[in-house]
Amino acid sequence: MRAPEPMPGYGLLLRRGYGSLAAAARGCADCGWELSLRTWAESAQLGWGEALLCALGALGWTALRRAAARSLFRPFGEWCNLRPKDAAKMPESAWKLLFYTISWSYGIYLLFFTDYPFFYDPPSVFYGTVRTWEKRKGMDVPTDIAIAYLMQCSFYGHSIYATAYMDTWRKDSVVMLLHHVVALTLIACSYAFRYHNVGILVLFLHDVNDIQLEFTKLNVYFKHRGGVYHRLNDVLSNIGCLTFTVSWFWFRLYWFPLKVLYATCYSSLQLVPNIPFYFFFNALLLVLTLMNIYWFLYIVLFVAKVLMGQMQEVNDVREYDVEDSKKPATGKKREAGLQLPNALKEGMHLKNGLVKDKRL
Repeated sequence: MRAPEPMPGYGLLLRRGYGSLAAAARGCADCGWELSLRTWAESAQLGWGEALLCALGALGWTALRRAAARSLFRPFGEWCNLRPKDAAKMPESAWKLLFYTISWSYGIYLLFFTDYPFFYDPPSVFYGTVRTWEKRKGMDVPTDIAIAYLMQCSFYGHSIYATAYMDTWRKDSVVMLLHHVVALTLIACSYAFRYHNVGILVLFLHDVNDIQLEFTKLNVYFKHRGGVYHRLNDVLSNIGCLTFTVSWFWFRLYWFPLKVLYATCYSSLQLVPNIPFYFFFNALLLVLTLMNIYWFLYIVLFVAKVLMGQMQEVNDVREYDVEDSKKPATGKKREAGLQLPNALKEGMHLKNGLVKDKRL
């Protein structure tokens, strides 16, 4: 049994990762569409039944969200007497918090309460796979991991539709759509090519931040209820913001590159020299890393505004209504009595942009 490999630093990741990518590129004389199609035909294992089950799951998530919003989240928001703009956004955050809490809890079970060593020894995601891929016979996906894949793949299929037609339209919604497409492609293809071991690690390292984000946003929405300020929710939102910032860097910008990218860029070629679709998967993982950096800039922007006194409370700086509510109404809008704060009270700009009032 192999001893766990020590986690590298950024410098070692860059040297070995770049060296492996460059060496693979130089040695790939016959790379192209013909090789890709042949490799897909020889290695991909994704049946129509599995694809149909995922599509049905996506439809199920959409129907379940509509039902939960109509029968549970919206009535609860009305009962708590939330401000209209907060009541309009609360069901989205409540739904996402519920799903990501369940999915991350299941990821904890897989990585820490079973025999899978992937978290403590990321290169182990490729142990024992070289003979399988060389023979092009594939491998069986364990049932517990297959359940996680079905749940996540169907949810990201639902999320593409939800971002476009159900969620509040934000400044980063286009990037969010791209993220969901990349995530869905990674999940589906990693299942088809039996990269499911590393896929579980990727999902675990990303879901935790979504839990903290939605928890923080819910406390922001519940801070003002029935025209009364509730300090507990304000304190919880501040704590959530702090833990979200720290964990985003730790999980997505520290552990993710040093555990996942090191394993996929470097360790994979050392253990499986002819690993299929090496460039394809690493390109998608690098795009995911760039998006993580992009969103981290929003976090840094928020922290900078707080430190410079431009923000006095926690708010989502991606929201259009947060930005607009700070702008004074001028000109004809003021004369006609259409001041922006009043418009916000009527719930404007809270419906999704593809349905009404898109703002790109």
